[in-house]
Parts: sequence; structure tokens; C-alpha cells
Amino acid sequence: GEEGLGLSVATCGLEAVLGHFNRFLPPRLARVEDLGDRVGMLTVLGPEAGDVVAAVLGAAPAEGFVLLDGGPLGEQADGEAGGALVARAVEQVPSWDVWLPAAGMPAAWERLGEAGAAPVGQAVWDTLRIEAGYPAFGTDMDETTIPVEAGLVERAFDHDKGCYTGQEVIVRIRHRGRVNWHLRALRFGEAAARPGDQLFEAGGGKVRGRVTSVAQSPRFGQAIGLGYVRREVEPPATLRLERGLGAAVGVELAEPRAAGSHR
Repeated sequence: GEEGLGLSVATCGLEAVLGHFNRFLPPRLARVEDLGDRVGMLTVLGPEAGDVVAAVLGAAPAEGFVLLDGGPLGEQADGEAGGALVARAVEQVPSWDVWLPAAGMPAAWERLGEAGAAPVGQAVWDTLRIEAGYPAFGTDMDETTIPVEAGLVERAFDHDKGCYTGQEVIVRIRHRGRVNWHLRALRFGEAAARPGDQLFEAGGGKVRGRVTSVAQSPRFGQAIGLGYVRREVEPPATLRLERGLGAAVGVELAEPRAAGSHR
């Protein structure tokens, strides 16, 4: 049978990804198919997330990508959810991404409610991913971002693999070079920061970074964010939201250890 590779891609990045494949992937080797109208994804998170997923799908999730309920990602005649592909969403929080046939999504949503799950919005996911140091495509990075800048190399690249498009840049940076910007976790306290704000060195006027994401964090009890900071600024450090005596911003390491999908 045919082998395949599934990619979960942010909607805002789909066109760029398909364009990249159409340009670099020879049709004789593989074909690319957009399954967005046939497969949907739900994220279940919270202390009881594993139990809720087990109650809905009939089997407990495990680390890695696991096919539950015995079947492939295919629609059933009765519209039930059928087989489901499950993977850990965010390492720091009990959470699971569940891929289902689109026809089974309404039934799965109803079962989640019956199992005790409550719907939340995009803002909750943004808070969790920012707390976890997880960059979002279209917000914290785009097709021009060097993966080393976003801290994705160790999680997303296989250094022992054969040749692939863009390998030269990654290898050169790893062995002989460096990047000028690094994704960092930011702590704003009570300051009103916004994506796009510049960060300045304390006591000076030089721009040392920029904010890309902001959320109010119950976990940290303050506004937090992600942003890119010059390599000369070694965490932990303090920058300012404005030149001179602007609000202090704590700069910490952002370690995107999350295993899940970009929204």
C-alpha cells in the first residue's frame, strides 16, 4: 500500500505550504492533497483531558501519535467519529489534539460535552501556547523566519537525515554561524504591551527586540508574551517598552517543547 505523511498546518500558512510543495516536490515521487474539508481537529486540555478523550473515543491516549478506535481516518456511513488520530498538544499542560473525519466532528463535539468538557475560545489557546513558549505561524513567525530564531531546530529537524531543501542554512548556522535574533519569553507585569511594540535596552535608546504575542496569564499572574530579542541580550535580562524610563520587561528563555499543532 501507499505510505503517507500527515501535516497539520495553520490556515494562514496553507497557501504557502502548498506552493512550496508544488515548487519542490516532484509529482513522480509523491502527491500533495489538502484534506481540510474531510478531516477536522479538536484540542482537549485540562487536568482531566486524558480521561475525557478516553471516554469519547473508547481508548486512553498515549505519548506520540496514536490511532485510536481501531480504524483509519475514514468517514463512517452513520456519521460517527470512527477512527481518530491523537497526539499530545502542549507538554506543559495535560492536552491532546484529536483528528477526526469531518463527518464525525458534530458527534465528537457532543460527546465531549457529555463527558464534562466545556468549550473555550482562541484566547485560551493563545494564553497556553505563550505560557509554553510555543510560537504560532502567522503571529510569531512566517515563511521568512529562520527556524533557529524561533527555537524550533532541536524539535523539528533531524540532523542525521539526508539532504533536504534548506539544509545548508541550518547546518551552516549550527556549525559555523549564528542568528541575530532569538525567540524569548517576555514578562510585562502590569504594562500594556501589544504585538509590534519595540523593546529597548534599559537606560539606553537602542532597539533590542520586538513583541509578537501578548496574553494575560493566570499562571504567572501578569501579562506575558513572546518576542524576538537580539542575541546580545542574554536571559534573564530586563528591557524597556519605551526609550528611557519605560515599563520594565523581563526577558527569559522560551523553550518551545510543545508537540502539538499550530493554529
